[in-house]
Amino acid sequence: MSGQSITDRIAAAQHSMTGSAISKAVCKATTHEVSGPKKKHLDYLIHCTNEMNVNIPQLADTLFERTANSSWVVVFKALITTHHLMMYGNERFIQYLASRNTLFNLNNFLDKGALQGYDMSTFIRRYSRYLNEKAMSYRLVAVDFTKMKRGIDGVMRTMNTEKLIKTLPIIQNQLDALLDFQANPNELTNGVINSAFMLLFKDSIRLFAAYNEGVINLLEKYFDMKKNQCKDALDIYKKFLYRMTKLSEFLKVAEQVGIDQGDIPDLSQAPSSLLEALEQHLASLEGKKTKELNADTRASTLSSAVSSLSSTGMSFSRMDEKEKQQALEEEQARLQALKVTHFSHLGQIASESQVQSCGGGKASSGRSGNLPPSVPNLNSDLFDLQPAFIPAVQSTPSISTVNSAWGGTSPAQKCTFLVAALYRPEMQWSQPGEKKLTGGQNWQNKTMSTTQWSPAPMAPAPMAFPMTTPQVPVYGMVPPQMGQMGGVPVMAPQPMMYNQPVLRPTNPFAPMPGAQTQHLVLVNYRHSV
Repeated sequence: MSGQSITDRIAAAQHSMTGSAISKAVCKATTHEVSGPKKKHLDYLIHCTNEMNVNIPQLADTLFERTANSSWVVVFKALITTHHLMMYGNERFIQYLASRNTLFNLNNFLDKGALQGYDMSTFIRRYSRYLNEKAMSYRLVAVDFTKMKRGIDGVMRTMNTEKLIKTLPIIQNQLDALLDFQANPNELTNGVINSAFMLLFKDSIRLFAAYNEGVINLLEKYFDMKKNQCKDALDIYKKFLYRMTKLSEFLKVAEQVGIDQGDIPDLSQAPSSLLEALEQHLASLEGKKTKELNADTRASTLSSAVSSLSSTGMSFSRMDEKEKQQALEEEQARLQALKVTHFSHLGQIASESQVQSCGGGKASSGRSGNLPPSVPNLNSDLFDLQPAFIPAVQSTPSISTVNSAWGGTSPAQKCTFLVAALYRPEMQWSQPGEKKLTGGQNWQNKTMSTTQWSPAPMAPAPMAFPMTTPQVPVYGMVPPQMGQMGGVPVMAPQPMMYNQPVLRPTNPFAPMPGAQTQHLVLVNYRHSV
């Protein structure tokens, strides 16, 4: 069976209609396709576990519902997805699993209808038992052994004797459940079971690393323990040697199925003389007659054993370092892709702005192009008639003077200045290095100095408005000082002479402030285009 089944597509469509993105992602990750869950679906679910508004119980229950399917592919992939979230998702996920009374009840699962149903059903039962044990370990110690801090100052190396003796058996039980998967190279024949085996391989390395550090701490404290503690510690150490042998067999399978040799740690066992020294010390505490090693020999044996186990622990960290480096490279690649996409998008916007907002070179042909609603059409009749509103007494600089003020300005910048002049005349836009046409304390506009303007008397508008109500200037509207204030008539102003055009009162027939500049900019822009 390959590819998504009709059932998968129908289920995904139903979740799309109901708006449940999490359920849809779980359905996509656990299809009938005989391959491991796709990374994009797993990454999305991991992201969901980190969101505080996501219902973790609902996510977990959706995965549990998928394990009730009759197909071994769907059930196996649901277990893989759960395991992946336990490893890489937010800790809230494994906390919820640990709080449940029951997790996966698949001890009797059997798929009789599929080609590999019998064989894969066996591994599903074993895999579910390990996940149950992993959640139980977290429930007992409130920590994931595969994620705890390691090293000289790590959790297991700094744990006291009493707690250490209680914790190490919990690690042993979880490791036993993992090693009971017992998959041979010829049984790893499809992408589903291979994905599960890879997750188990990573867990085995990290779990045994914590186990190894706990045993090192146990050996360093052994000769200072009480008799009962020494007895428990000796039993733990013997089981540790047995599990090290089983782990080496598990790692051989990993090597045969193509896992990188650099990811497989070197297991260095402690010398056999250490076990003999531990047994002799316990016998002496029990009052048995035995020849115990002297202090110097015992210290030398213990130092050699700790050194061997420490080197094993260092080899365990290689996989973690490689995985961190790989995650860092993937993150850098994503950031680079985002940068490329962002700058490409900005370039596209800038290009469209030049083509659309500024006419795109179509002004000469008389076509307006596709202009955004907020940007005026430069070829409309309104702009063609605008020079008629400029009084004849105002002198207009030549085109060459205006062109010199735009020197070196790109079309996009011209468009920006144009829009600013049209919609924000109160703001002064200047280009670095632009030569000012006015300035100085004694400067006067010689052309405008003798110009006089006498507004014709106008009758007050028959309207009244509160003094606190702001009024928007409208073409033909008399300013407040020329009309009525709060219903009180106000005398019309007498004709006055103005030397500075910027101090003139509002004239309905005069151009708005900055209109001359707008006209010059428009003329210049049309000539430049």
